[in-house]
Amino acid sequence: MPTNLRAGRRVASLALSLALASGSLSLAAAQSKSAAAAKQLTDVLDRLKLDAIAAPDPSDPGAFVAALYFQGGQLLVVSAKYSAPTLITAKLAKKDYRDVYIDLNAASVAGSKIFVMDQTCDGLVAKPGDNAPDTWEEGPKTTVFDGDWKKAKISEDEYTKAFAGADDRYARILTLLTEQARKSGS
Repeated sequence: MPTNLRAGRRVASLALSLALASGSLSLAAAQSKSAAAAKQLTDVLDRLKLDAIAAPDPSDPGAFVAALYFQGGQLLVVSAKYSAPTLITAKLAKKDYRDVYIDLNAASVAGSKIFVMDQTCDGLVAKPGDNAPDTWEEGPKTTVFDGDWKKAKISEDEYTKAFAGADDRYARILTLLTEQARKSGS
């Protein structure tokens, strides 16, 4: 291998190591499952000129997912059970997605709601840098993904596990919403 190529690889490897050590590049962010799902959803919503979408959750009878989309700015996502699922199903049939979002956010079955604020429509980010942090609310607990586990009074490992679990679930919710948006557009 030529000396210049080896030296170039060493410099690139050193730069990556320094970025990881300084926290400017987060492995969790690089591996975020919800990042690709958020991009797919926002691309479909942009194409269809939708600012809201909702869908049933086939894995949980009586549960639904919904999102409000502020183009280029924010995704507000809710997943919850609703005490009168036939009312939500009727609104879905009429494509009243914004009303479904409002109903799930305001009148969900106690203890069933998950609420996500995806601040830059880029999926959950474990260490957002200069961007506003994403939040995950489940029941009475709110997790702020700002990269500061000490402020949250948990260990880095607990923070990483909380992020990975939320990211997996958020990616699944976004996928359900993307599938519904695609059906709406056809």
